[in-house]
Formats: sequence, C-alpha cells, structure tokens
Amino acid sequence: MAGKGVEAGDPLAIDPDLARRWLVSFLKDEVVRRRDFTKGIVGLSGGVDSSLTAFLAVEALGKENVIGVRMPYKTSSPESLEHAQLVIDKLGIQSLTIDITAAVDGYLAQVGDADPTRRGNVMARERMIVLFDLSAKYKALPLGTGNKSERLLGYFTWHADDTPPVNPLGDLFKTQVRALARHVGVPEEILRKPPTPDLVPG
Repeated sequence: MAGKGVEAGDPLAIDPDLARRWLVSFLKDEVVRRRDFTKGIVGLSGGVDSSLTAFLAVEALGKENVIGVRMPYKTSSPESLEHAQLVIDKLGIQSLTIDITAAVDGYLAQVGDADPTRRGNVMARERMIVLFDLSAKYKALPLGTGNKSERLLGYFTWHADDTPPVNPLGDLFKTQVRALARHVGVPEEILRKPPTPDLVPG
C-alpha cells in the first residue's frame, strides 16, 4: 500500500504506519532491551532525517528520555537552527546548543589550508565528538540519522554520520524517509526544503 508522500505505483512505496510501528519497536528493543539505556540523544540539524529520528525516539522512549542537540558552526544556516528548534518545541524534549566553531577553527588553524571537503568532514566529526561526550554525561544512547540513499551514494562522512550504534533510518531510502516524516507530523517547513549537510555555505 502506498503511503502518503509516495506516489502510487512507486516500487519504493511504504505503508507509513506499519513502518512507524516497526521502527518504534526497533528503537525500544535496541536502546532499552539490548543496550540497557533508558535515554536517547539525537543531533538535530533541522533536516528531515534527524527530525524523523527524534519523532520516532520520543514515541519509543518518551519525551522525557530524548535529548536533542543543535551543533551549529559559524556558517550554519539560521534556518537550520530554527527548524531544529521547531522539532524541539513540538516534541517538548530537553535540548542543548553547542557551538562547534572554536573547536573546528582551532584545529584547522594548526594544520593549514583545508578545502571545503576536508573542512566539512572535520565539522561532521566534531559533531560526533560532542554527541558522544554528551551521551556519556547524560547516559543517553546516540541515535543515528543517516538514510540508505546517502549510504549507497557515499554521501556521508566516515567516523561521523555512520558512528552512532543505532540507526533507525538506515534501511529507508530518502523518499521513504519523507513519506514517514510527513505521516508522523514533522513540520512542513522541514519537509519542503532540499537536503543539505549544512557543512559549508551553499
């Protein structure tokens, strides 16, 4: 059965409610039963993937057990921060904002010129340093936000996006992520915007 947001006849169409229930059950099993955590922590970029992950985590663990972390760099889009805040406010979850500019620039200043790809990878990995350290502080399991389309296209950073031990969206293509995100109530402003890693301007 085609889900909302996926055209009928699309071979990748999903039943969004079935997918929601399966992924909520998956998160409960992976976070609580297998790893003995009660909390999850999600890096919120303001994009559809991290937003959907937060929505699923809240249903699986309860809003009191989910922490959303915004990790802007000095060139990050203000819109991305606003969209991440939309998710935080709608879900009512605890949140933190950690600016990674000083850490990233401090490192890059010591190693000299860095092209946009290297700079973006350093930013992505710094965000994982922050997420895992906060995970230890709050005893909350880091939740991944990557989708299958990114993995197949190589559109991710090694030892960054792929690092969290549980990744609920890992078997969903981007079109399926959007369909499920619309079904669970991710804000329309987030659903409408094009995907971006928000690593370098443009």
